[in-house]
Amino acid sequence: MNIYVGNLPFRFSDEDLAALFRRHGEVESASIIMDRDSGRSRGFGFVTMPNDDEARNAISELDGADNAGRRLTVNEARPRTERPRGGGDRGDRGGDRGRGGRSYDNRDRDRRY
Repeated sequence: MNIYVGNLPFRFSDEDLAALFRRHGEVESASIIMDRDSGRSRGFGFVTMPNDDEARNAISELDGADNAGRRLTVNEARPRTERPRGGGDRGDRGGDRGRGGRSYDNRDRDRRY
């Protein structure tokens, strides 16, 4: 079972997360999600436990538990949904950007050039 763990202390490592769940059963994997720009923890992660009964027990024991002053959020992870990728034609959002990248608004209309 894949488990979501939120509100983790930012200093937590993958091993710290695995150790927290090993008290409740076998842990197949544990990973903290990191911010790709800063390299810092985003404060949540995922744990995979092969035994569903052990996983459910871990969820019930750890959800709402205090860990280093933070109240953990622990539940069964939902499947990841596909989101549209960024890039490509961004349409006409943000005003007219076709003139040298500058956005023109009503203030520019009344200027004398």
